[in-house]
Amino acid sequence: QPLLPVFSSHFGESPAQASLALSTTTAALGIAMLLAGTLSEVMGRKPVMLVSMISSALLLILTALSPNFTVLLVLRALQGVALAGLPAVAMAYLGEEVQRDSLGVAMGLYISGNSVGGLLGRLLTGMISDVVSWRAALIAIGVIGLFATGVFWRLLPPSRNFRARPFVPRQLAASLERHLTDPGLLCLYAIAALVMGSFVTLYNYLGYRLTGAPYGLSQSAVGWIFLVYLVGTFSSSWMGGLSGRLGRRPVLVAGVLLMLTGLCLTMSPDLAVIIAGVMVFTFGFFGSHSIASSWVGIRARVDRAQAASLYLLFYYLGSSVCGYGGGLLWSRSAWPGVAALIALLLVCALGVAVRLSRVPPRAAPAVDPTPLQASRSVTVPRT
Repeated sequence: QPLLPVFSSHFGESPAQASLALSTTTAALGIAMLLAGTLSEVMGRKPVMLVSMISSALLLILTALSPNFTVLLVLRALQGVALAGLPAVAMAYLGEEVQRDSLGVAMGLYISGNSVGGLLGRLLTGMISDVVSWRAALIAIGVIGLFATGVFWRLLPPSRNFRARPFVPRQLAASLERHLTDPGLLCLYAIAALVMGSFVTLYNYLGYRLTGAPYGLSQSAVGWIFLVYLVGTFSSSWMGGLSGRLGRRPVLVAGVLLMLTGLCLTMSPDLAVIIAGVMVFTFGFFGSHSIASSWVGIRARVDRAQAASLYLLFYYLGSSVCGYGGGLLWSRSAWPGVAALIALLLVCALGVAVRLSRVPPRAAPAVDPTPLQASRSVTVPRT
């Protein structure tokens, strides 16, 4: 995200076209994730994660050598496919290998690692691109990825509780059909697409706004603004606990309303108010996302891994489609156009959240889960 204005300048692309550097990756990631979890059932958890980490790091280094924007997009799409093997499998590994009384702590550390990694990646690319170049920034992140893969390979214990299962396409198809015909899950998938689409659209074009007049911030300064991601570490756990006392739906509605409030604050010309608005928006997003993703595990009584994969598919497709659409509006109407799109998405999310209160509880399954229907945690990684 911090490099999108740089891509516009270097390759002569519009903001909407530059946003494809992110959208193609997230779209490929969401689609490939449906198959990555199933592949790990056959090949094992750690091998799939290792291949995912090595290939994504190498592809990022190759992306830094792209001679033109078309090659960059192709490599970014391949990187999305490569990345799919990590989030789709890591949660399953933790659910199988960590003792139940320690699983909450382990999962919390994993989610914290996601948010901290996302923050550091944005900070480093912004600063290195300012001092050296965007190519050097991507190479540096790729090298860090390879180093992390080495640490991962040495330290992660082999699976002890994993049992390989044959791939049965019919069972996978039946699982997906079951989830895509459940009205409650469809509402949650819609919320995933709408709130993630809003979140990515705001952050995609915030850099264009703040590096331009009248602010004229550097890429490094814009990168430091991503420190507001840290409020998400608090809001996800705090709002999750609040939902246990007040109910999931009202807290989810409150989270979306917080996002709308933060969006309104970003309309101010004052830089401090804009940053405050981004913080409020981010606080509401992480809380809403945490509640919606955990609700998927409660709603999906069986085939929970597939239910989580579908949530992620809608999550990343919302990011891809809305992120690109925001670029078209930025070119026509600048920030007011982008804000109007985000407001529309959030109003739709509010409507869907209210609709959830009228969806009846899902009946318990009539039969025991099949091997594909393994019960495991459905906590979803954040972006």
